[in-house]
Amino acid sequence: MLRHFCFLGFWKIAAAAALLTTAMSSARADWRDDIGTFRIGIIAEPGAGNTVPGLSTLTKAYSMALGMKVEFLVAPDYATLIEAQAAGRVEYAIYSALAYAAASDRCGCVEPLVAPIDGDGATGIRSILITRDGKVPSPQAMAAHRIAAGPTESVAGWLLPLAELAPDRVLFSQASPFLEQVPSALAAEAMLVTEKADAVFGWMPSGRDDGEGATSGTIARLTEAGVPASSLQVIWQSSLLRYGPHVVLKNLDPEAKRRLGVFLTNLKGQTPETYGLLEPKHSGGFVAVSHHDYATAETILREITQTKLDAPQGNEEPAP
Repeated sequence: MLRHFCFLGFWKIAAAAALLTTAMSSARADWRDDIGTFRIGIIAEPGAGNTVPGLSTLTKAYSMALGMKVEFLVAPDYATLIEAQAAGRVEYAIYSALAYAAASDRCGCVEPLVAPIDGDGATGIRSILITRDGKVPSPQAMAAHRIAAGPTESVAGWLLPLAELAPDRVLFSQASPFLEQVPSALAAEAMLVTEKADAVFGWMPSGRDDGEGATSGTIARLTEAGVPASSLQVIWQSSLLRYGPHVVLKNLDPEAKRRLGVFLTNLKGQTPETYGLLEPKHSGGFVAVSHHDYATAETILREITQTKLDAPQGNEEPAP
């Protein structure tokens, strides 16, 4: 009798477990059914029209990771991509740091999932103010010297300094007489090389040892141009600006987020060729990130917004 009771109890437990497994499987399938086709937004390469190298390979890789049909939306610019994600037309998008800050400000409906790192572990860049032979002792002394800066759209050469030096009471604008704003980072660096400027706003990779020994960045380019490294001094540096993230809608199913996170953080090690197609600029792989990691990008965005608000209105022409 006891054996019969135990046997029946076993089958009741087994049946309950089977029902639970079926329910869980159905729940896992529901998010795919609800989405139908998973849509990924990406920016086209400059001059490449609406094409992206290796798009068929990337589509297959994402489809296998998610277990569902995947389509790419190739947008001409970040503004178009932000509007598409804010409207829910894409579940996932690849942004620059500033584009993510703009998307988050636009709708509050997105969150970063992962971001790339460099092969040496650098996770982003810092803007730096570099002088030669100690000519400019500090940012506060800029007004007595000639300072080279990049164009207004340059993140390291203009936007980061503008956003972060103001709290230190180092005020400047395009109209500041001591600033020489030039069309490119290379032109700004050339002014320091030829000693037509006493300091220059540049950049360095950062996030690991603060860029020491880096083979890229302004200091590396200046030394390649013949300036002795011993004559260069960094007299100011900004907060870290993380490399741009891969971003999902906040309301995306947690299982989809989990699958994407696992796929992306393992992609470099498992299929480096596919990783190279997805991320050709930063060779170190993907790491998990959060909204907090993009506080510097939000600071820049606030500065851009404030600058627009402060621009002349009515019939006046805005400052060039």
